[in-house]
Amino acid sequence: MRSNKTFLFFLVQLPFLLSAQGFQVNLQGQKQQGMGGAGTALMQDASAVFFNPGGLSFLKENSVIGSVTPVISAGTFQEAGTYATAKTTSPVAFPFAAYATWAKDSSSKFRFGLGAYTPFGSTITWENGWTGRFVLTQIQLFSVFIQPTVSYRINDKWGVGAGFVYSTGKVDLEQDIPVVDQNGNYGHAAIKGNANGYGFNGGIYYQPCSKLHLGLTYRSQVTMKVTDGTATFTVPSALSSNFPSGSFSSSLPLPQVLTLGAAYTVCPKLTLVFDANLVGWSTYDTIRFNYATTTAQLQDTKLDRDYKNAYAFRLGGQYKITDKFTGRLGMNYLISPVPDNHLTPDIPDANRLNVTAGVGYSFCKRFAADASFTFERLYRTGTDVQTNLNGTYKVLIYAPGISAIYKF
Repeated sequence: MRSNKTFLFFLVQLPFLLSAQGFQVNLQGQKQQGMGGAGTALMQDASAVFFNPGGLSFLKENSVIGSVTPVISAGTFQEAGTYATAKTTSPVAFPFAAYATWAKDSSSKFRFGLGAYTPFGSTITWENGWTGRFVLTQIQLFSVFIQPTVSYRINDKWGVGAGFVYSTGKVDLEQDIPVVDQNGNYGHAAIKGNANGYGFNGGIYYQPCSKLHLGLTYRSQVTMKVTDGTATFTVPSALSSNFPSGSFSSSLPLPQVLTLGAAYTVCPKLTLVFDANLVGWSTYDTIRFNYATTTAQLQDTKLDRDYKNAYAFRLGGQYKITDKFTGRLGMNYLISPVPDNHLTPDIPDANRLNVTAGVGYSFCKRFAADASFTFERLYRTGTDVQTNLNGTYKVLIYAPGISAIYKF
């Protein structure tokens, strides 16, 4: 039955709570965001907890940082072979990041850090009655990674560090079901659940000379587990036994990420940075769902996704305009892990070239602020083999961000 088939696809959207590139939210530090998202080899503040725990021990001051980056998106879908076009009516999402770092004094070889950030999530609503309403009408996802970290400066050139990651999140997804009641209203499905997982973030920092800095980091795979999700169906009473509301469980992989970075100080005022990421998306090839109650229309599910490992390249720089004011520019090129036959309407992914800009201002010795702006444009045509939804997606994303840092 098509109603079963579309519901199975509906559950496939859960990984947006967890996933990386393709659905990755690269908004973990305002300085880095202004430089294309690169920051593995340039240690400037406590955001090193995320970008490279190995370099955290090279910071000279204790500090706390709080930042938020509102994400505003506008998307359209045009069905293949028709002029039918649908638009998103999505609310603004608010990814955030907070970091703290502490050491006994500036000469200490050990430095400790704590981070809480939201690297994975999505907020998308499609307009009423759109052609893909039996695939997705709304998705709201929220996840938080909490990372205590320790870093050790071996000598003036080398540093190592690692952090334990605990991930927790929530999901709220909705879609219509192609069954009609006596008033002509379509059925509706809503799914909610909590998920959690564990992993680690490790890094090495190397400074061969005063101008050149290198970094290597590894963020492990995190397997997020949904143990007691709830699926609720609103269908005609005659079909309620075919779609029993109840619980489900699933285990969903978030892939590992390997990053190599470099930073070069051209002159005292200008620094250039570069990062290359390899995201192990090949682990995301199959998703399984187990339902507490099954019927002929709703059975335990195994779905193929067939994602591929993907690269990302990030380039940027910062220029110290005055002693208090810094300007930043950057760009990045992200290669999509999503095959053409698995293109979906939650966040239709594509190869993309993004541009970024940022500024920083130091008000005094202890207090400073940074701001950034990221622009993304996605354009892709494809089909999802699970639902046969075929068409062209266009998405514009605007992400202005701001942070404040206090040093002590």
